[in-house]
Amino acid sequence: MANPIFNTGAFPDQFSEQKRERRRFHMNSDQGTVTEQPRQQQTYAQQYGMPGRGQADPLEQAYGMPDAAGSQGAPMTYDDVIRKTVTSFALVLIGAGAAVTLGFMFPSLVMALMLPAVLAGFVLGLVNAFKKEPNPGLILAYSAAQGFFLGAFTMMLETMYPGIAVQAVLATLVVFGTVLALFKSGRVRATPKLNKMFFTALIAYLVFSLVNFGLMLFTDIAMFGLRSGWLGVAIGAFAILLATYSLVIDFTNVQEGVEAGVAQKYGWSAAFGLTVSLVWLYIEILRVIAILRSMAE
Repeated sequence: MANPIFNTGAFPDQFSEQKRERRRFHMNSDQGTVTEQPRQQQTYAQQYGMPGRGQADPLEQAYGMPDAAGSQGAPMTYDDVIRKTVTSFALVLIGAGAAVTLGFMFPSLVMALMLPAVLAGFVLGLVNAFKKEPNPGLILAYSAAQGFFLGAFTMMLETMYPGIAVQAVLATLVVFGTVLALFKSGRVRATPKLNKMFFTALIAYLVFSLVNFGLMLFTDIAMFGLRSGWLGVAIGAFAILLATYSLVIDFTNVQEGVEAGVAQKYGWSAAFGLTVSLVWLYIEILRVIAILRSMAE
């Protein structure tokens, strides 16, 4: 699953081409939505003072301006996004650890719970992606469900191809670190044209994945369904590229959200988006490695 979080109602609509500049926002107490505060044009007297009266008090000017994050608190910061992302990933690791621990004691039970876990993660992912306001509880529930699935799925492949878990984790960290370094250097950015191509390809890939998943459930097709052999490797490489660009979209929108001064609560939206992209990237890398190792046997 990719990261649609910043392109739905879950994140304020502040990132169109006409809205890239830093702006201030205030919270509309009647509707509870983030809106732009139109700047009031100052009179000459307000700017320079009037005869017999001093210039406008700086404190009065400061308190007369709306807060960047609105009335609900401080604006989102990079540190806040990092803390919330670490919390989300901690739940992923806890879920994975629970699956592995349970797998050593009751292997058949873990395999039986893997399908409900992936379905729960898929549903929670959609719910979080299309909510207008981020819900930390639902986001952490998604992380735990996906973590359990990742733990069970990784454990299953590890028994078949020893060492595959370490290979997939290292490859995921390398891709993440490379994308982050390129983004910070300014060499990689999300653009409207690339975004349109990305979401078109994403829809096509999602439809293919659902059809393939159905075939794996209800037919005697191979372990990875239509994604076997070199065709599976090619599809997997394409999916890895999509997941990698999803990270670029995440970084771009986090940067613009911080610069726009959106409310701190939207740090949870950023954390959810990054979690989705990294989980997706790890799954695709793990699957490609498994296909390659099966072909080498």
